Amino acid sequence: MIELASWFGDDNSLRAYGPAADPFSASGLYRRAYRKGDARAAQHMAMGCFNRNDLQGYRHWLRLAAKKGEQDAAEQLRYFETRLWHAAAREIGRGRPEQKRDGFA
Repeated sequence: MIELASWFGDDNSLRAYGPAADPFSASGLYRRAYRKGDARAAQHMAMGCFNRNDLQGYRHWLRLAAKKGEQDAAEQLRYFETRLWHAAAREIGRGRPEQKRDGFA
């Protein structure tokens, strides 16, 4: 389900993600995968929310992913940055330079 949802939500628009109530939209597929126990789905949903500039949704889904044991989500939640290093963040005006903790610099 995660792979299919990632394919649907490639352009990060609200229309591509669709409502979580629609079981065949990207949001609905991520939500179903999360409810079946996949923490990665919650992290993908969090990043989709960030890329759509929905910081409340970003924090919510990060918290759910961290509760399920996703280490990257727990670290992101601990820092809770409103600016990230990747290209999608720069496109919405929330970019920042890479840092050592990103694993690249």
